[in-house]
Amino acid sequence: MKAITHHRYGNADQLRLEEVPHPQLGSDDLLVRVRHAAVNPADWHKLTGTPYVVRPTTGFRRPKQIIRGTDMAGVVESVGSSVTGFTPGDRVVAAARGAFAEFVSIPASDAAIVPDELDLADAAALPIAAITALQGLRDHGKVHCGDTVLVNGASGGVGTFAVQIAKALGAEVTAVCSTTNVELVRSLGADHVIDYTTSDFTTSGRRFDVMLDNVGNRPLSSCRNVLADNGVYVLVSGPKTSKLFGPVKRMVAAKASFAFRSQRAATFVASETANELTELMEMMRHGDLRVVIDRRYPLAAAAEAIRHLETGRARGKIILDVAESPT
Repeated sequence: MKAITHHRYGNADQLRLEEVPHPQLGSDDLLVRVRHAAVNPADWHKLTGTPYVVRPTTGFRRPKQIIRGTDMAGVVESVGSSVTGFTPGDRVVAAARGAFAEFVSIPASDAAIVPDELDLADAAALPIAAITALQGLRDHGKVHCGDTVLVNGASGGVGTFAVQIAKALGAEVTAVCSTTNVELVRSLGADHVIDYTTSDFTTSGRRFDVMLDNVGNRPLSSCRNVLADNGVYVLVSGPKTSKLFGPVKRMVAAKASFAFRSQRAATFVASETANELTELMEMMRHGDLRVVIDRRYPLAAAAEAIRHLETGRARGKIILDVAESPT
């Protein structure tokens, strides 16, 4: 089968479209023909091998997992001998190891059925970004109806989902983005939009119950100042300038900065579950959530897709079309 691989750390030039063996199907697994895969910052981190602090798990000198990609949606080809609840032909979505490939083998427990009325490309965009937004707001931010929520970086992958999920939770949402994305973010339901090219949200005088920060581009002291007395600062990501620690540096600093205060800092790494994917797809079916796709590329153009991700200007998600699909 064809897959996007890299055998050494580096930039997008290291990516290759190669023939690799088909994945092995375990007794509890599904073999899935991938239709679409989404590109995430995590793919860039694993490609570059940064921050270095994660190399004990990704590989010290070279990547342990040579096929890139995590988010995918496709069609079940075959099922393991112990699998129930799935049959060949089912449309599924999951987070998978090596999603930039024609086939993946995944634990059946990780997969969720995609309803017929939903597009598989939209489903592929969900696992990392949408679940990060959901867990960040609901589980770590504890957002309730009537809360005020600020989303910094509202036009990106996590941000576009966060604006909509916060609204679905009953919050009043203020979104921060650039001039070119103001109308997009408004169309997603934001009650207020701050254009960071002309205004600084940390000096607006407004205070919020929850701030979901996808960028980490403001001093932590300024972020504390925009929070209510018992507000929660939810940090999704931070600057990538430190090759040693990357976003982890700001995560540690956030915990220290909020220590011994009535306000709270929450940092986390999302754990994708089939139940939450099903929940998100139900939101899509009921019109409470839509996927914003910035660009789509064929599998062979994965390097170009990564380069576009690196610009930091993608609106919503970037999708790789791995195989032709009527859906």
